Amino acid sequence: MVATTRAGDPRPRPGPAPDPGLFGPGSVTWQMHGDPMMWVAGVRALYLQALHPLAVRGVMQNSDFRRDAWGRLMRTANFVGTTTYGTTEAAERAGARVRKIHAMLSATDPATGRAYAIDAPDLLLWVHCAEIDSYLHVLRRSGYPLTDAQADRYLAEHRVSARLVGLDPAEVPANRAEMAAYFTEVRPRLAAGADARAVDDFLLRPPTHPLLVPAREVLWRRVAQLAYASLPPYAHELYGRPAPAPAAVTRRLRATGAVLRGIPARLRWQLPPKHILRAMARLGPGARPAPYKVGR
Repeated sequence: MVATTRAGDPRPRPGPAPDPGLFGPGSVTWQMHGDPMMWVAGVRALYLQALHPLAVRGVMQNSDFRRDAWGRLMRTANFVGTTTYGTTEAAERAGARVRKIHAMLSATDPATGRAYAIDAPDLLLWVHCAEIDSYLHVLRRSGYPLTDAQADRYLAEHRVSARLVGLDPAEVPANRAEMAAYFTEVRPRLAAGADARAVDDFLLRPPTHPLLVPAREVLWRRVAQLAYASLPPYAHELYGRPAPAPAAVTRRLRATGAVLRGIPARLRWQLPPKHILRAMARLGPGARPAPYKVGR
C-alpha cells in the first residue's frame, strides 16, 4: 500500500503494514493450522471433551447438537480459522462473541441437580486443553514435522486463544510438561456417562441424507474411527472399548496424513470459509502456511 506523498515530494511513502492478526506467519500456529489433519484432530477433540460430564452436559443442554452437529463443527472451524488467520480486530470480535454467548448460558449437574455456569474457568480450561492437545497430538503423530521445542512454542502461543474465550492466560498450560500435568490432575473427574455415549454414537453415525449414507460409511466413519483410535489409553478405558495397538494407529495416521497432504493446498483452501486465502490476499503470497516454515 502506498500513501499520498506531500506536494513536491516525488518519493512514495509506504502506508501501514497489513495486520498479521494475533499469531502471524512467524508462529507455529499459523503453519500448523493449515494442515488438513486438523479435521481429524478436531473430531478427536470432541471425543475427548465429551468425557468431562459437566462440559458435555453444557453442550447438550444449550445446543441442538444432534440436529445441527455439522453447523456446530463448522462454527468451531470458523472460530479457529478466524482467530488464526483473521485480523486482530476479527479475532477479538470472535472471542467477544463467544464470551457473550457463554456468559448467558447455564446447565444442570447430572449428578447433583445443581445449576452451574458453562463459562466456569475449569470447564473452559478443559475444553481448551482437550482441543489444543488434540491438534498437537494428531498432527505430530501423523508426520507433521515439529521438534519438542516447537511443540512447546505452539502450546505457549495458545494462551492467546485461551484469553479469547475468557481464561486467564497465566492459568493455561504453556508447554508439554504442564499439559501432561493438567491431564493427570483432571483425570479423576472424567467419565463416559450418557452424554458422552450420545456424542460417541453421533460421531460414528451422524444423521445424513439417505443418498449420502454410503459416503458416510466409507469416508466419515473412517475419519471418526481414526480420531477415536488416537485418543489416550484412559479415554479408551472410559468409553469401554479396547485400545488399538499404538503402532498401528500411528501408521494409519501417517497414511491418512500423506493422502490428505497430497491434495493440492489451493484446492483444499477453496473450501469455505477460505480464511487462509483471505490472509494471503491481505499479507501477500509469502504468508502461505507450510510445514517447512515452522523452524524459520
